[in-house]
Amino acid sequence: MLEMGMTLSYGQIVADNEFAAMIRRVLEGIPVHDEDLAVDVIARVGARGNFLTEEHTLKHMRGYQSQPKLMDRNMREFWEAKGSTDMIARANEVARGILETYKPQPLADSVARTLRSLVEDAEKAHKIK
Repeated sequence: MLEMGMTLSYGQIVADNEFAAMIRRVLEGIPVHDEDLAVDVIARVGARGNFLTEEHTLKHMRGYQSQPKLMDRNMREFWEAKGSTDMIARANEVARGILETYKPQPLADSVARTLRSLVEDAEKAHKIK
């Protein structure tokens, strides 16, 4: 939110969602299991070996790093070749797409009745008409 909550940026909400996902991934921590540690692979390949071509690396590498959709981690030349759009432009584009295509699921009748009852009770308690 901007300007003390008087202005709202849908693109910023989309970007904040990505930041929250990245933070959640960090807070999950680093797993410490035999499969994750790959001690057998380290022993076989050795300290100066190439782990990038190992099946274990390929199998596990994407799971340990967040995979942002808005942030571009490519080298500058690739970013420029794709149009040089910044994160804000991409976030605004995603937000526009959501606003144009989102079809909300209707609430179950029981949930809608419960919500209506809660609102009516609050209105009575505060004498709101």
